[in-house]
Amino acid sequence: MRAREVRLIDEDGQMIGIMTSMQALNLARERGVDLVEVSPMAVPPVCRLMDWGRYKYEQAKKENEARKHQKTVELKEIRMRPRTDEHDLGVKVRKIEEFLGEGDKVKVSVVFRGREMAHPELGRVVLDKVAAGLKGVGQLERAPIMEGRMISMIVSRAPGWEPPKRATTAPPRRGEQPTELTDGAEADGAEADGAESVNGAEVDGAESVNGADGAGMETITPVGSEAEATLPPAGEA
Repeated sequence: MRAREVRLIDEDGQMIGIMTSMQALNLARERGVDLVEVSPMAVPPVCRLMDWGRYKYEQAKKENEARKHQKTVELKEIRMRPRTDEHDLGVKVRKIEEFLGEGDKVKVSVVFRGREMAHPELGRVVLDKVAAGLKGVGQLERAPIMEGRMISMIVSRAPGWEPPKRATTAPPRRGEQPTELTDGAEADGAEADGAESVNGAEVDGAESVNGADGAGMETITPVGSEAEATLPPAGEA
């Protein structure tokens, strides 16, 4: 620092006053901070007391935070052919809208092959259809020009246009169950009830037959059959 006098500011931004450079340097040493010249072209030069290392750290942290939230505009490219049909053309237009909604620019190109180079007007017709499909969504940033074996234009987002927001459905709460059943679920429930009742009837029938056995006869009831076979007691065999 070559100036004889400086205007000194403390750590809180308060004005201390004009003093010699040596006095300002001694005051910085007493407070354990650095003496930084912030405005060398002023008369006298303006200096400030601060922690230089901490100041540089905070500045780098702010730059990193700003870089995280910064959106870099990219140039996407969509390529087509002169004989692209209407359905594929609509798909390409929707993809361009998606890119524009993300804040990017799109280069739309029509590539020629072989004898198609003799009819460049076909590529311009395709680009005109794309521009008509993007009306109100995008704006023409660069008019169609020939680039070797292709004709291309650049489209950017139209001012004031916002991409449509996608509808989101809230997830069901814990413990909630749907109150309506589909036809298939009702049919399955009916079939299950019917099968359960039939099985119950078969089991009940088998128990009643077994319970009606005589004291001197043993009854064998085959499952699923109405026929009964009787055997004589063991003493009469």
